[in-house]
Amino acid sequence: MAEQAQGAVPLSAVVADAATGVALALRGEGDPYALSRILRQGDALSLAAIRVLGADALAPYALDHRAAPGGEDDETVVREALAAYPPGADASEVSVWSYRGLVEASHAFLPGGADRWPRPPEAGAVWIDNDPWPKLAHRASQLAALALPGLAPGLADALAARTDDLARGFVRAVRRRDWLQAAGLGRWLARLPQVPPTLGLDAGLAFVRQMSGGDARVTLHVAAARSFYGRGR
Repeated sequence: MAEQAQGAVPLSAVVADAATGVALALRGEGDPYALSRILRQGDALSLAAIRVLGADALAPYALDHRAAPGGEDDETVVREALAAYPPGADASEVSVWSYRGLVEASHAFLPGGADRWPRPPEAGAVWIDNDPWPKLAHRASQLAALALPGLAPGLADALAARTDDLARGFVRAVRRRDWLQAAGLGRWLARLPQVPPTLGLDAGLAFVRQMSGGDARVTLHVAAARSFYGRGR
């Protein structure tokens, strides 16, 4: 999704502000989280930011004691985002999976029956078996929001079969100073079983957060790994 500017505020700034709000909520800091207080209804940049964050826009609601869902206002803004940015016929598999993750998170974390939300689109997973490990690591890192507990269990199971390749990707991303990719891969590794102890994931995640210079999405990924899986420092 190309970044657009509306007035003087670029999409990247809106995404960063929203990611910061999510990370604060996951750490139990700041005011109780409500998506509709951070990203407004009817605002084009807010809707685009929800699609960029995907399921992470609703991540604090997986921690019941750290968020106060905004009820119908939350539902409305998520519905607007889903309607405004559905994956097209030529959408990448990452885009389809990200959309699917937001739909799944809406089912899981927002009130209302399943019939009030779109059906999750079918998303291909052949790439998990077939991609060479650098490409697999790149795609998996882009889908780190789906590492939330209970989401995309089929995807998580398939990635678990390539844990060693994800670990290789994590090390490579750290060496290349690609902090966002490293944080996304570290978050997946935090969810997956049988991560090699020699990887040093906890220290690695702490190092990535420190070296990222306060990147909001890196901070979010590390906070999620810590809050949901107890990994990182």
